[in-house]
Amino acid sequence: MFGLTALELARIQFGFTVSFHIIFPAITIGLASYLAVLEGLWLWKKDAVYRDLYHFWSKIFAVNFAMGVVSGLVMAYQFGTNWSYFSDFAGAVTGPLLAYEVLTAFFLEAGFLGVMLFGWRKVGPGLHFFATIMVALGTLISATWILASNSWMQTPQGHAIIDGRVVPVDWLKVIFNPSFPYRLAHMTVAAYLATALFVGASGAWHLLKRHDTPAVRRMLSMAMWMLLLVAPLQIAIGDAHGLNTLAYQPAKIAAIEGHWRNVPGAGVPLILFGWPDMAAEVTRYAIEIPRLGSLILTRSLDGQFPGLSEFPPGDRPNATVVFWSFRVMVGLGFLMLLLGFWAAWARWRRRLYLSRPLLRFAVLMGPSGVIAILAGWYTTEIGRQPWVVYGVMRTEHAVSNHSALALSTTLVLFVVMYLIVFGTGVSYMLKLVAKGPQIHHEPEEEAKPTGTGRPARPMSAAPDQVDPAPSAPRRG
Repeated sequence: MFGLTALELARIQFGFTVSFHIIFPAITIGLASYLAVLEGLWLWKKDAVYRDLYHFWSKIFAVNFAMGVVSGLVMAYQFGTNWSYFSDFAGAVTGPLLAYEVLTAFFLEAGFLGVMLFGWRKVGPGLHFFATIMVALGTLISATWILASNSWMQTPQGHAIIDGRVVPVDWLKVIFNPSFPYRLAHMTVAAYLATALFVGASGAWHLLKRHDTPAVRRMLSMAMWMLLLVAPLQIAIGDAHGLNTLAYQPAKIAAIEGHWRNVPGAGVPLILFGWPDMAAEVTRYAIEIPRLGSLILTRSLDGQFPGLSEFPPGDRPNATVVFWSFRVMVGLGFLMLLLGFWAAWARWRRRLYLSRPLLRFAVLMGPSGVIAILAGWYTTEIGRQPWVVYGVMRTEHAVSNHSALALSTTLVLFVVMYLIVFGTGVSYMLKLVAKGPQIHHEPEEEAKPTGTGRPARPMSAAPDQVDPAPSAPRRG
């Protein structure tokens, strides 16, 4: 069906489900840390604006967290259903790493999430703040184990192949494989960027709608500071990650650059735009800057690196897709940097909350962090092809023996169900954002435990509106 093979359908199905899933954990990582900062600032400064923002974003966090958990469960099953030969071959490495994620990060998050969401007036402020920090730490630990597993697939080491199966012989080398530090840093910072853009777009949207409150101003201000600080850092991390990729996956870099062959004695240009033609082995319509590719990747004006034609055709990733997905990611990264500097200039001119062109640009950039994450993930995973474990196991040898009809049917079902379930979840989350943070007038003792009441039902963590907590009864 669709004129695609079972392998291609299995890849599309996994790519579709991961594309949905990766969005929610990224926002969860960023929002969890943001909530910890908000609560810490409230405890320190006793400024009610931080408390109001915490209540507002905790509801959105709850919905996003739930969608991340649900979408992740589907992926776990796909390893057994669609990629059973990969699970049989490399399960001794990937299985324990995913188990460590559950035993450490998921248990930590699950243990403290209830206190964080439902314990604001049930426990003391110190314990509640500790719970928020533990949830934030849990999201980072979860990312660490997941990226350790995926990075091992990109740059495998610390293993031996015995009787046709991977056997770990050095867990430190398995976990701390060559690409792991760069990919962990790159993904974590990307999550913070995506969250800052989401928060900043929310604040800018409310200001454009004339919902000008101290809480709205504060969240826009914090988001723009975060963007200004983190966007340049991400560019530096991306550069280091690119050098690491050149050392261990040169075919991926050649595809990213649209670079086919070296000219003796000449530097490699940086191709800004073009169309890599896989059949003709040339990048058509190339707009390039002479020698800049050499300078970026070799730190020399005349340095060279392998072109894609130096690799057998069967070992080449799809340069057309990787070339453009990388440019989408990088282009959005520089637009984020532009937004950060523009906001800083507007702040200096006392126009941060008044400049409508800036606010419109911030709203437009709201989804750019998520789009950049997806583009970066496509670059990484499609650039690894035709290997599922780079240099060790090919993707065609990892797929289960399913018919194209079965995979086509399940793919259609996935698309329909995901659009319904997660479309509804995202719509509800955006409705919560549209309501904006509410202004409360509780006494400062509000955070202290009252010793009364009982936990609310789970879904009350994300109500349609944030109701003020009831005041303590007055004594007659």
